[in-house]
Amino acid sequence: MWLVIVYLLFGDAQLVLSTVSDRYENVINERDTLFKKEIDMMLGSDIVLSDSEEKVNEIIIELKHRELDTGLLEPGQFNVSKHFFEYKETIKETNLFKIIKRMPKGAILHAHDIAILSPDYVLGLTYSEKLYVCFEEDDVRFLFSKDIPKDTCGTRWQLLRDARFSSGNVEKFDAELKKYFTIVIDNPEEVYTDINIVWSIFQDYFVRFSGIISYKPVWEKYFYDALKALRDDNIMYLEIRSTLPQLYDLEGNVFDSLATAQSYKDVSDKFVIDYPDFYGVKLIYSPLRLVDYSTVKSYIEIAKNIDNKIPGFLAGFDLVGQEDLGAPIKYFLPQLVEAGKYLKFFFHAGETNWNGMSPDENIFDAIVLGTQRIGHGFALAKHPVLIEEIKKRDIAIEVNVISNAVLGLVKDVRNHPLSSYLAQNLPVVLSCDDPGAWEADPLSHDFYVTFVGVANRHADLKLLKKLALNSLYYSTLKDKDKIIHEFEIRWIRFIDSILKGNY
Repeated sequence: MWLVIVYLLFGDAQLVLSTVSDRYENVINERDTLFKKEIDMMLGSDIVLSDSEEKVNEIIIELKHRELDTGLLEPGQFNVSKHFFEYKETIKETNLFKIIKRMPKGAILHAHDIAILSPDYVLGLTYSEKLYVCFEEDDVRFLFSKDIPKDTCGTRWQLLRDARFSSGNVEKFDAELKKYFTIVIDNPEEVYTDINIVWSIFQDYFVRFSGIISYKPVWEKYFYDALKALRDDNIMYLEIRSTLPQLYDLEGNVFDSLATAQSYKDVSDKFVIDYPDFYGVKLIYSPLRLVDYSTVKSYIEIAKNIDNKIPGFLAGFDLVGQEDLGAPIKYFLPQLVEAGKYLKFFFHAGETNWNGMSPDENIFDAIVLGTQRIGHGFALAKHPVLIEEIKKRDIAIEVNVISNAVLGLVKDVRNHPLSSYLAQNLPVVLSCDDPGAWEADPLSHDFYVTFVGVANRHADLKLLKKLALNSLYYSTLKDKDKIIHEFEIRWIRFIDSILKGNY
């Protein structure tokens, strides 16, 4: 009898254990299925790595995981969760950044022309001959001139050369002058307390050295050297946004927007001759959005004129400036609907934290106007219908992570909506916006911050390669097969160099 009872009890225990084990296995299998489904959905999941790429992937994943694991245990040590100004130099010393620096990154499709190079470069321009300076309270103005400028100055115009060497301390003078050519400061959290404040200072950055950069010889030198900086950062092609300001020279000539566009074309042609491994430049004419209807109409006429007079150089049209305070796209719908017959659009849209307000609605208008790409698209994550539309229409999102952080949209890049876009395999193009203003490399900093601070822990070399390829796929280049073939050659060389320990 007791044997029967023991057998029954033992048999029941076995059944219970078997049932628990089955449930456990089911949970594990379901978890694995869901996990794999999400990983397989991520941007870059369609990339198949070669054996050599897999070996490099092991290297970069180890480096990435080391940073993430340290950050999880010691959050205060995780650099990219801080303000960019705090870590922009520190990360340059990491092996992961050095690898990304060497990596072919394709194209830059969202950058503004006079904010690419560093404040040190701009400071060097102040050593040019015939440059006058006017110091007024906390501001400064510059102008190239044969003689003392006749423009009004609250103090007095003086040759910058004389002001520098009569200062008694050239090093201190230059250090103070350099502050005008950057928005980087030691205490950004205390000074840049809201988005309007940081944008105001950011816009002053452009105004301040306009007298330097719009001098035609300097304009052309700056752009040529900017292309060199892009090439040095392993970028192959550029679509540049420009307001096309009036340039001037020492003879009193003032050049219109068409002449400025032609200047760009001439410089880019010369650069490609000098560096035939660079695939050239196209222009996105991008005047300011805080204007009236008639002004936008005149902008469109300028764009059409450029397209007629410089065939093949104009990629399209955009409106720029702070979206929260600028006129929304819907104000100009009649003009833009008509212009869409002649011009391609690349609208800034959704560079805002607001939901359902006019700057946020720019994304709706950009899409229905047939924009080729969306600049920023930060607010897109709040609009599931629009997400489906951009997938259906294959509209690329030009994401600028560091710009969004510096200009007040997100404090911790781990919370950037790009993480959601990557997870959903949206057509993302990574770009840089205005790297010179915050002292970043043309594109390497944005790739690093995205890879370490925004993307999934499991995102690897496939993501990096896909982001680079996307910048070529979604460019306006006609012969994409040629540049993609060249990219693949450079990518293989990059992989070989990393395997040899060259980083």
